[in-house]
Amino acid sequence: MIALQEEYIPYLAPIFDRKPKRVTALMVSELTSYTDMVVIVEAGSSRQVTSLSEHIIKSLKEAKIKTLGTEGVKEGQWALLDFGHLIIHIFESDAMAFYDLEGLWSDAAPVDLSEFGRQTETDMDDDDGF
Repeated sequence: MIALQEEYIPYLAPIFDRKPKRVTALMVSELTSYTDMVVIVEAGSSRQVTSLSEHIIKSLKEAKIKTLGTEGVKEGQWALLDFGHLIIHIFESDAMAFYDLEGLWSDAAPVDLSEFGRQTETDMDDDDGF
């Protein structure tokens, strides 16, 4: 696991405002040339996918950070927010399982998100469900 670089905090902070089910960040800069980090967010419903996506876009726009592109925000199954050096994928649970981006990027180094005070993928393995 690698430490979270300060430059990514403004991009990630709005995600945790809306209580996603799970967030995984992967450093992919050694594996691809089109982005440095991929963030995979699991939402509890299609409505939460849309809500999270819109909240992130609005929050970052207020911080003078614009997306290079978005896809799927209104549909609510899978939204993609492209910020160039960082790409955020927000999935409804079934779509997340189907596309398995974590499996696709299994060689990527996970990023430590513990400073956000929420469980990350590796923390959830030890959770008893309570």
